[in-house]
Amino acid sequence: MPRSPRSLLIALAVPLAAALAIVLTAPAPATADRVVIGGHPARTVEAPWTVALASRALFGEKRSGQFCGGAVVGPTAVVTAAHCLSRGVLGKDWREVRDLKVIIGRNDLRKKDGVEYPPARVWVNPAYEGDNRAGDIAVLTLGVAVPAAYTIRMAGTGDQAYRPGERAAVYGWGDTEGDGTYASSLRTATVRVLADSVCESAYPGNAEGDYDPRSMVCAGLPDGGRDACQGDSGGPLVVRGRLVGLVSWGSGCAVAGRPGVYTRISSVADLVAAHG
Repeated sequence: MPRSPRSLLIALAVPLAAALAIVLTAPAPATADRVVIGGHPARTVEAPWTVALASRALFGEKRSGQFCGGAVVGPTAVVTAAHCLSRGVLGKDWREVRDLKVIIGRNDLRKKDGVEYPPARVWVNPAYEGDNRAGDIAVLTLGVAVPAAYTIRMAGTGDQAYRPGERAAVYGWGDTEGDGTYASSLRTATVRVLADSVCESAYPGNAEGDYDPRSMVCAGLPDGGRDACQGDSGGPLVVRGRLVGLVSWGSGCAVAGRPGVYTRISSVADLVAAHG
């Protein structure tokens, strides 16, 4: 199954850019909450491009309504996983969700700091297929530009950041134990980019999934123990300061021999540019 938390909507309301610039300059304190499996507390000030997607109407007030993650890749462009906006995650068509927000600069979802933006426009990859999971990408366009410091560069085709063995970091507010224990504060886990052959062996097209190296990249540890999980979908996988993937799917969470699978950013960069 895709690592699905729950996901999206479009609305039109434009907060002031000045408010964003002021609020986002204040560092968010780290907390002692538990996290992303096998990870540790992170701070949004250290990963300002990491955002939360939220709908309080669907997912409640407790954690600001967070259900998925995302990453800011341009002044107004936020990327996330297409499956975050699926009926399976939201329980309804995403166009029916009326309070979708992109939350920027909020470390602890129980608080009110940072800025919440309703997207001015949403594009979900129409070619995304839930069964084979290729093309798991959606783009949310904000109605106001965010400061350049809150964006991350996408890794292109041939970037060394995709090289097997590279140290990577995955970020999110999702399940920290694999049992529905969700984090309130941002977490990060350090994993390694894995060779395509490792992922093809783990997911050869059986009931657990079909790994496609053209559109996916996988990361984890040989013995498991660190991974993204439910609630982290759409969140960033970062190598050398560049975005290489978005949390997409996997079999279980942090299970040995079952690495996490991510949307390969280089394979969808043109789509992001066209719709961002």
